[in-house]
Amino acid sequence: MYSLKYKVTTSTCDSTGRLKLYSALQMMQDCSEMWIDCEPGVKKYFTEQNMAQLLATRQVEIIRVPEYKEELTVTSTVYGMKPMFGFRNTFIYDAEGKPCYKTWSMGAFVDKSTGKLKRVDDATIASMTLEPQLEMNYKDRRIILPKGNEDGKTLDPIKVLRADIDYNKHMNNANYVRVAMELLPEDFMVKGLRVEYRVAAKLGDMLTPTIYQIEDGIIVSLSMGNDVCAIIEFTSN
Repeated sequence: MYSLKYKVTTSTCDSTGRLKLYSALQMMQDCSEMWIDCEPGVKKYFTEQNMAQLLATRQVEIIRVPEYKEELTVTSTVYGMKPMFGFRNTFIYDAEGKPCYKTWSMGAFVDKSTGKLKRVDDATIASMTLEPQLEMNYKDRRIILPKGNEDGKTLDPIKVLRADIDYNKHMNNANYVRVAMELLPEDFMVKGLRVEYRVAAKLGDMLTPTIYQIEDGIIVSLSMGNDVCAIIEFTSN
């Protein structure tokens, strides 16, 4: 397990003084990335093999949104490992140790030079410290769009800016959600989130949003031509 301590500061708050979902995702992402420091064998293997883990899907349950100046602890644990995919829980707890956000995610192992999937050897998998899968409402990793193009409303393209790019040279995972949230009705209260990442967007790319209304929320698809970059599902219960 790897953990980080945070405080809800002004830069992470929205206009109501509560933690932005975007900021919470950044906290989760940082903790997940830093987790490899507690597995030196895995870290060494990934360095030698020029490999990285890229986020393929994430689900978030929002139990309670923390407020300004609250003390938080983010923890990340791996509960499953396959040759080309890893599965983890990343939770955010308040000062009393109660969960505010429960998440699970799946990462894909890729070769940095080619961007293609790459297998982790059996010895490295066997050396991993796996921890119990934490309790939450697990949903499918695939997000199914409503059938028929007429069901979605397509909006003007959005340009990927320099501030959106991370050290992997593509759009940071949290920024897809940030972009999509700007398209939600102002009074929409997000209680659940699922994101499926498909094709990485790069600097200068134009993302075309298509919005779908579903029974308990809204789905935003961000695409470039025929390629879907990310599908984000927001639910309100």
